[in-house]
Amino acid sequence: MPNVHVDIFIPCFVDQLYPTTALNMVKVLERVGVQVNYNAEQTCCGQPAYNAGHHPESRAVAEKFLNDFAAPAAPTGQNAPLRYIVSPSASCVGMVRNSYTELFADRPQQAACRGVQGRTYELTEFLVDVLGITAIPGAQLAGKYTYHDSCAALRECGIRAAPRQLLDGVAGLERLEMAETTTCCGFGGTFAVKFEAISVAMAQQKVEYALATGADFIVSTDVSCLMHLEAYIKKEKLPLKCLHVADVLASGW
Repeated sequence: MPNVHVDIFIPCFVDQLYPTTALNMVKVLERVGVQVNYNAEQTCCGQPAYNAGHHPESRAVAEKFLNDFAAPAAPTGQNAPLRYIVSPSASCVGMVRNSYTELFADRPQQAACRGVQGRTYELTEFLVDVLGITAIPGAQLAGKYTYHDSCAALRECGIRAAPRQLLDGVAGLERLEMAETTTCCGFGGTFAVKFEAISVAMAQQKVEYALATGADFIVSTDVSCLMHLEAYIKKEKLPLKCLHVADVLASGW
C-alpha cells in the first residue's frame, strides 16, 4: 500500500514505559506496506490535565498536538496523500476525537481540530476499518488469550470487533472470552491514585475473570489498562501475562 501515509502518535506512557509496543506498531504498519512518518516534536495529547479538570492547560497541550499533526502542504501541482494519524492507544484517540471538540469549540482552531479528528485512528480500527486487513502475515503466538475491552476503546471509540479479528488471525492463538469483558479494569488515570482501594478491587475482579478462562494472556488496545492489571498480577504472582495487541501482532516474524 505505497500510497497510504501514516503519522504515528506515541502517547507519553508508551514512550516512557512501553517503547517496544511503539516499535511493534511501526513494525506491523510497515509489514502491511504503509509509509510511516514520525514527528519527533510530538508530546502529549493533553488527556492527563483534561481529566484532572485543568482545561486551559490541557488546551495548550492539545493546540501543540494540532500543530504537530497538521497535514503537510502538497508540492506545487500535486495532490497531497491523506495522512492518517495512528496511535496504539484508544484512550488518547478518544481524547482527540471527543474532548478536543469541547476544548476548541468556537475557537480559531476549531476547523483544524475537525481536520485532525477525522484523520485519527487507533491501530486496530485503522488496520481493519480503513485498510480492510484482518490478519497480519506471519503473525504467530502459541497460547490462549482473553481480551479486555478498555473503556476508551469501547465507549469513546466504538472499537470492539477489530482487535478480536486481528488477534484471531494470529496462528496458534485461541480466544477465550472472559465474563464481564466490558467492565472497567479500575485504572482510570488519576482514579487509581485517588481511589486506590476501589481501583485495586476492580483490577482483582478483572484478573479473576481472566484466570477463570484458563487463558495465558490478557490482551488489550491500551497499555494503561494492562499496566494496572499487570501490577496486580505481579503482586499476587499469578500465571497471567499482559500484552498489547501490537506486541501480539508483531510476534513470530
